[in-house]
Amino acid sequence: MAAAIRDTLAFIDRLMLEMIEQQENKVLDLARQIHPGLTTEDIRNPHDFSDLIQNGIWNFEDGILSGLKSAHMALRAKLLESAE
Repeated sequence: MAAAIRDTLAFIDRLMLEMIEQQENKVLDLARQIHPGLTTEDIRNPHDFSDLIQNGIWNFEDGILSGLKSAHMALRAKLLESAE
């Protein structure tokens, strides 16, 4: 039973990584539409780019990305807990 739970959590972990990657690409693409030439590192510090901060759509999508990352961290904690 424990192995099945670990397998399920590992599957969800991989799925979360895929979702995060997809959302990261979406956020970066949108950021580049707003401010051409931005890099992944640039959008980690959006306060340096007022046009990003002022764009509600970009902030919404970036918020989704933050939520996905938070959920993923919680899942990883559960994975570690189940491994003990």
